[in-house]
Amino acid sequence: MALVNVVNMVVLDNPTTFNNPFQFEITFECLQELEDDLEWKVLYVGSAHDTSKDQTLDEILVGPIPVGVNKFVLQADAPDPGQLPPDEIIGVTVVLVTCSYREKEFLRVGYYVNNEYLHPDGPPPVKMGEDGQPLPPPPPPKYPQLDLTHVQRQILADKPRVTKFAIPWTDEEAAKQAEQKKKDDEQAAANADPNDTTMALESPTKEAPGTPQGGTPQGGTPPLEEEESPMGKMMMASPGREATTTNETAAPMDM
Repeated sequence: MALVNVVNMVVLDNPTTFNNPFQFEITFECLQELEDDLEWKVLYVGSAHDTSKDQTLDEILVGPIPVGVNKFVLQADAPDPGQLPPDEIIGVTVVLVTCSYREKEFLRVGYYVNNEYLHPDGPPPVKMGEDGQPLPPPPPPKYPQLDLTHVQRQILADKPRVTKFAIPWTDEEAAKQAEQKKKDDEQAAANADPNDTTMALESPTKEAPGTPQGGTPQGGTPPLEEEESPMGKMMMASPGREATTTNETAAPMDM
């Protein structure tokens, strides 16, 4: 049983400009006194094609954690645009909020982020092509010519994807897990056929942005469960681009 459960996460100052910090108001419940601090991270997926462009915007330790309901604001600086591919600053990406205990990640909350260029002089006039159809608007300039004060960042705060991981919370649980792993490894070695030299081919799987190779967070274990509707499908489909009129969006999480 998880000793820490996030019950609500509110995205503050949304939408805002690209250079403004990310702000998440997090409410969580602690069911038992913890011996160590919780580690919170904010990660920004810089490229859909190159994980080396991912940026850790901030990581903090929170503790000691009192038993009961706790609330705090997690704030992280905007990503360094100089480390992002110039042609991927504008468009849709993902920001991840993770929480770990004793270097083992047990919670990951992902949000789609839409970065849109707002022309300082308003929308450019529509030009018509030879076939009478409107031509697409000219693309915005690329960074560093791109003025980031004219880029609006909007987080789809009402459609998070929540993933939980099973971890040992106490020394006793960690010892039991290590002992079970040792037994499983010994059983697998005993059942292995030394004369079998064939290699099993595994089907490639699509991993979420920011996930280390193999789909398991560093220091963690395979996912315990994933929300399926609509949270679980949030990373699988292209998000809409509906404008929001509020600066604070709450996303209750039944976790």
